[in-house]
Amino acid sequence: MDTTTLAILGFAALLILLFLRMSVGAAMLLVGAVGIWMIRPAASLPVVAGEIFGEASNYSLTILPLFILMGNLAGISGMSRDLYDAAHSWIGHLKGGLASATIVGCAGFSALSGSSLAAALTMGKVSLPEMQRYRYHDGLATGSIAAGGTLGILIPPSAGFVIYAILTEESIGRLFMAGVLPGLLLTTLFILAIYAVVTLNPNKAPTSRGAESLSQRLAALGRALWIIGIIVLTIGGIYTGVFSAVEAAGIGAFLALVVCFLRGSITWASLREVTTSTLKSTGMVFFILFGAFVFKTFVGFTGVTYAMTQWVEAQGFGAAQVVIAILLGFIVLGTFMEGFAILVLAVPLVQPLLESLGVDLIWFGVLMVIVLEMALISPPVGVNVFVVKGIAPTVSLNTIFRGIWPFWLAMFLAVLLILLIPDIALYLPNRMFG
Repeated sequence: MDTTTLAILGFAALLILLFLRMSVGAAMLLVGAVGIWMIRPAASLPVVAGEIFGEASNYSLTILPLFILMGNLAGISGMSRDLYDAAHSWIGHLKGGLASATIVGCAGFSALSGSSLAAALTMGKVSLPEMQRYRYHDGLATGSIAAGGTLGILIPPSAGFVIYAILTEESIGRLFMAGVLPGLLLTTLFILAIYAVVTLNPNKAPTSRGAESLSQRLAALGRALWIIGIIVLTIGGIYTGVFSAVEAAGIGAFLALVVCFLRGSITWASLREVTTSTLKSTGMVFFILFGAFVFKTFVGFTGVTYAMTQWVEAQGFGAAQVVIAILLGFIVLGTFMEGFAILVLAVPLVQPLLESLGVDLIWFGVLMVIVLEMALISPPVGVNVFVVKGIAPTVSLNTIFRGIWPFWLAMFLAVLLILLIPDIALYLPNRMFG
């Protein structure tokens, strides 16, 4: 059997296993190991063991458990509630203000957790009762939570960027800086989407709370200074070069722990919960990476990426055409595959092609992460939608999915803007790193 046919069969087997609900890491590890054995039997065991050991001992990956720990500590300390209350105080009285405050709260919490699911779950528990109290439409309320949560894999520290950086061997720090302006852009577009929805149909947000006094707003902002300070210190420290992304993760986790002690929110039960949650999340991500690198090695052995690059060059396709075609393909995949599965499956395949065309992988990484955000809320398997369903059991899935479309279109607009103006993603990393 020639290697190209073997590569096609490998991808087909992987898709079947994912369809059968095998975990992403296990599926990629199994297909990759069997594929390597079929090409080079003697090398299969050393390659698999070497790839797993290499990732398990990768210093850069210590950033993942540290940022996951920081997000979990922020949740139990009450800092996430303070952040939402501050946003609520300043913009809650505006048209659609409670939904906009949810978006701002999700964006701020994302800068601590790096997880879309954590952002949606944590801020959803805080904001949904408030929006229901003011009789917001269920679709707008749940849609804003599901969409706001997706900012967790775009705004640094982003687990999506960390995995992309490891797969492509790009700088984590550059990717983090590249996500800042697109994250702010997408947050703004989400708020504009809410304003448009409420303007077209005022019944979606029939009432709002009264405007608070300046002293009340400043007091709410003061309570949120802990989380704002940690965000500014970690992201600012990376930008100014005071410390690396890994060091920023360690400092952020330590400061979040200090806040927990100062607020008296640390108990043996909460500490056990935080530790268990951090270990489970870290183990899941590492297992995915083990499988991804074994599968990536299998793909490299087949030579299919070189053959694909040669074919694209023979057709005369330009870099822009190829990037747009890949992104459209990812959008389609996002309707039936989970975002991280797309990331670890597709990057080993498209990276050599993009490099041969001179595409900036930092810029492409930002575009890809936004497309993965679209997958998190795309029917029928949008993971964030099911997370929101768990905290809003009385709201039907159809209502939630209908509520996410304005935000999905906002993401699509963000992709178009970054395609047309690459400096939205590249200005900060180029200014910082050259």
